Amino acid sequence: MTGPRELMVRGLTLEAGDVLTVELVDPAGAALPGWAPGAHVELVVGDGTVRQYSLCGEPSAPSLTVAVRHEPAGRGGSAWVHRILRPGDRIPVRGVRNHFALEDAPHVVLVAGGVGITPLLPMAEELARTGRSWRLAYVGRDARRMPFLDRVRALGPSATVHETAVSGRPPVAGLLGELTADTLVYVCGPAELIGATRTALEARGLESQLRAEYFAAPASEIAEEPGTFVVRLERSGLELVVPADRSALEVVTEAGVDVLSDCEEGICGSCETKVLAGAVDHRDHVLTATEKAENSCMMICVSRAQGPRLTLDL
Repeated sequence: MTGPRELMVRGLTLEAGDVLTVELVDPAGAALPGWAPGAHVELVVGDGTVRQYSLCGEPSAPSLTVAVRHEPAGRGGSAWVHRILRPGDRIPVRGVRNHFALEDAPHVVLVAGGVGITPLLPMAEELARTGRSWRLAYVGRDARRMPFLDRVRALGPSATVHETAVSGRPPVAGLLGELTADTLVYVCGPAELIGATRTALEARGLESQLRAEYFAAPASEIAEEPGTFVVRLERSGLELVVPADRSALEVVTEAGVDVLSDCEEGICGSCETKVLAGAVDHRDHVLTATEKAENSCMMICVSRAQGPRLTLDL
């Protein structure tokens, strides 16, 4: 399922405080695509914009389930899901995509902050099911706002819950525990948690073992000022100038070419576009270092050209 497909809401469940799970099925009973832990789908919400949510159900289930935290200060997508969407409604869905896949490693450490548990819980359940070596640390302020606690606790002693309002904020080094050079560390949650995890791994010389998924883009570490470049859209036959103060996404959509997008911060992967020619200055937080080196795709909301031109499959 890559293009938008209309699915039906089979059920809504208030998991904890302000987190609502949405169960989606095909209205005609057709099979839905398979998925692996770390995958997400994109919902086209009421105003026609797109929001990305991690799949948090059971990969073998005949439905797709996402969890949506109500963000009153957000852009309106979560409010629409909580206040408007109801069982029986139909909603366009795009996906499945996975830029946060569970890789093979002798030991895996999972660190979740709040609703960041959503992509990591299916990972933990898969690791437990297959008998691999793993640990999960789930951190939240108040248990009443921490979804899926029953599923986490059912995983046994390899999964620990840290309620900071009761016991204080645990040190990241303690969450990580003993690590070896072949341990992979997955973290999803607030930028502060991801940054602290990155710093702890850098101190041990293990920064390459980090796999992170962000709620919001971290502060930019790119010193170079962006330059102007030309983007050729191969299928549309257009050549467009992308000035230094605008993104390729803005220029392309203004020219009438439809590109799905959500965050516009380089963290969701919605605007991923195939690169046919030219070198990319990758500025996203989605692709791995290996994927960036392959130069086969880019997030056109933030990434740019290293040289004067890029050719895109649009």
